[in-house]
Amino acid sequence: MSELILVSDFDGTITAHDFDALAAESGFFTDVQTPWDEHRAGRLSHFDAMRITFAQIRVPEHELAALTDKAHPEPTLAACISNLRDAGWRVIVVSAGCSWYIERILDKAGVSIGPDGDLELHTNPGEYNPSFGLKLMAPVDSPFHSPETGVDKAAIVRFHQQNGATVAYAGDGHTDIPAALCVPPHLRFARGQLMQSLQERGETARPFTRWAEVAEGLLRG
Repeated sequence: MSELILVSDFDGTITAHDFDALAAESGFFTDVQTPWDEHRAGRLSHFDAMRITFAQIRVPEHELAALTDKAHPEPTLAACISNLRDAGWRVIVVSAGCSWYIERILDKAGVSIGPDGDLELHTNPGEYNPSFGLKLMAPVDSPFHSPETGVDKAAIVRFHQQNGATVAYAGDGHTDIPAALCVPPHLRFARGQLMQSLQERGETARPFTRWAEVAEGLLRG
């Protein structure tokens, strides 16, 4: 029997709200528009737009850390992962965001990271200092490094497929499109921008409003 793996995006997929959107709403950025206009025009990578935006933050660290409480991860996340593991599914989280806040959110949710933990995490490393902001770093030593997003989500899906695994994917944004298209529709979970983009391509996916529905869908088969 092949290995069963759920590869999942983080911001807006496991959480209800994107961390960068929360930071913007809190007024932590001085200019959020220009980097993303440059990205949409093709002059900046997604990674560089994130890096420039996060570097603008200058608030005390405890204020930035407080935003992790507003991200609202799936309330039953730890239980969902436990149920998936009991059914033979392994969970891998992939994100074009930053480890600085992702690790904090997962820890508060009672979820451990690593080979012996509840899930595997692939994202961009980061560190925070009010003097230079949230420093986003590219995971250049990772075999899944991408100059565009930092982490190549689709490469992670393909790697496990090539090693014989059955892979499901869950996401909500534009950076999830290539990875979502790697898996068959019955193993593809989408909402938000991802669902809209898939529909525009004539592709289908299983809709979800919260991450627990992804877990439940896989457990039902």
